[in-house]
Amino acid sequence: MSAPALTPVVVRLKLSLLRNGLRQSGGRRAAWIASAVVALLFAALQVLGLVALRGVDGAESLVVLLVAVLALGWAVMPLFFPGGDETLDPTRLVMLPLSPRPLVRSLLVASLVGIGPLFTVCLLAGSVIAVARGAAAWTVGAVAVPLALLVCVALARAVAAANVRLLTSRKGRDLAVLSGLVVAIGAQVVNFGAQRLGSGGLDQLDPVADVLRWLPGASAIGAVHAAGEGAYGVAAAQLVVSAGALAVLLALWSRTLTRLMTAPDGSTLQAGDSTVRDRPSTGLARLLPPGRTGTVMERSLRYIWRDPKTKAAWVTSLAIGLIVPVFNAWQGTGSVYFACFAAGMLGIQMYNQFGQDTSAFWMVAMTISSARDAYAELRARALALLLITLPYATLVTVLT
Repeated sequence: MSAPALTPVVVRLKLSLLRNGLRQSGGRRAAWIASAVVALLFAALQVLGLVALRGVDGAESLVVLLVAVLALGWAVMPLFFPGGDETLDPTRLVMLPLSPRPLVRSLLVASLVGIGPLFTVCLLAGSVIAVARGAAAWTVGAVAVPLALLVCVALARAVAAANVRLLTSRKGRDLAVLSGLVVAIGAQVVNFGAQRLGSGGLDQLDPVADVLRWLPGASAIGAVHAAGEGAYGVAAAQLVVSAGALAVLLALWSRTLTRLMTAPDGSTLQAGDSTVRDRPSTGLARLLPPGRTGTVMERSLRYIWRDPKTKAAWVTSLAIGLIVPVFNAWQGTGSVYFACFAAGMLGIQMYNQFGQDTSAFWMVAMTISSARDAYAELRARALALLLITLPYATLVTVLT
């Protein structure tokens, strides 16, 4: 009796994982349905907007930029949302007698199942409609859409496989916490970019698009525009760029899978390096004041570096506090008083000392025996905050 084909089995496995995950709780099911509805509505609006750009000067530059950003999103999302797709971790299949090449083909097909691929297809199809001119361009577009989709999916899979040890570690969970920072920064960049385009037109994107149209993924859509302009050699070259990138990504992915399938698993590696080392205070810790003040300051700084929630709050405050005043000043719409925004963002961290997390003041109140010790505790926390706030606020003010 011959063994069943691997690809249908992996596809059914992903559908089963998705179905069983939605059955775990009503909240998770509601969140998935809400995200699916929002993604599909946004995809529909994207398609309508791209169709409306048909015939507009500079539309091809905007389309190439959108596809390049889409490919970048596919590359970085597995790092920030490793739990979004349980099939991203190939180490769960190490006990099965599978060779890398069939596994790559099966996982690649399974990756086409989901909201993300459907959203990508909608955006790519709208991009082709926006730039296609003539029968040759539509023919190239029929090849460009699946090619660009496969490049995006293979890029995500290759990045996830290469960083699977990171994604399953504490640092990987820290990256997931910092995903909100990426969304916040991206929203600010999109906001300022939209303002610039609204005042200057799409022609401002031509220098950037001239470079991006030769990058994998975006080059496939660039080939559609080139074919519509009659530059068939350029169109062929751009398709070859994306096809070559797809081949390289699949080869790298296959090599990574081979290494993961034959290397010791994570539990063995972790067990072999589980020794605890006592390290003396070094660097900044030696410069801190003695007594309770220095101890509390060092503890606060360690929380900023090690605790995922605290790290996310600090990094978000530092990034937004820099982006808002500097970008406004760069656009000529702000003033030096916008630099106070940076100090305000970091000042919120002092309010967070009275929150409910593990670093809150109330969590250590039981160890405090007098009002003097309480004052020393809060003063030390404020001094630790000042170590970062003072040079940071000075830098932002100078730049603004």
